Amino acid sequence: MSNDVVIRSFVAIGDSFTEGLNDVLPDGALAGWADRFAAILAQQYDGVRYANLAVRGRGLDEIIREQLPLAIASHPDLIGFSAGGNDLLRAGTDVDEAADRYEQGVVELRASGARVLVFTGFDVGTTPVLRLARGRVAIYNEHLRGIARRHGCDLVDLWSLTPLRDRRAFSDDRLHLSPEGHERVARLVARSLDVPAPDPFEPWSGIAAAEPSRRDDLIWARQHFFPWLGRHLRGRSSGAGIAPKRPDLELFG
Repeated sequence: MSNDVVIRSFVAIGDSFTEGLNDVLPDGALAGWADRFAAILAQQYDGVRYANLAVRGRGLDEIIREQLPLAIASHPDLIGFSAGGNDLLRAGTDVDEAADRYEQGVVELRASGARVLVFTGFDVGTTPVLRLARGRVAIYNEHLRGIARRHGCDLVDLWSLTPLRDRRAFSDDRLHLSPEGHERVARLVARSLDVPAPDPFEPWSGIAAAEPSRRDDLIWARQHFFPWLGRHLRGRSSGAGIAPKRPDLELFG
């Protein structure tokens, strides 16, 4: 996108990554990369209308069925479409079929006339248990890069965002980004659209966190992994009963 293209409205659809889980504001509300990116747009263009329809735990088909039509109906300039991460964590997921369904969603979004942001998954190679899905994520990412090229979408390549491989980019659950991680993503989104923003690849300041001990891993498994696994096995979504945090396209900033 050239610098003379103004973005006046932005809608984000997706799961917990886009909802902004674990990027908590003083009042208890969630921020996340999408809010942070909307703030960059608002500063650049003296205000922007912004909606966030993402809900934690949502799978690809749910996002396409529940959120995509609402995003199109808003007629925004830009739609951020991040989906498929929860599907890839399920061992039986057919990655190629998931990519086909994602592409069908992109076709619908592009037919509306909006610009579309396509997000690759980030590298889960440093996260216990999740690293088992690393190959599926890498294959899905290759599909997404091709989809972005075929349909003229803007690509946000999270796999290449190397600062996310640092533990400081993630919260205690090792699955969702920390506020600092969300900030890096927001910067990368802006830069991907030629919107001025600080460098997302800027080295981390301070001393890196020590590698987790076996005791740390056991505490993490008890507090975070096993509860997630239990919900997964029971087919219960963490987003059950949760509504989108910004359902309407309203002025932000």
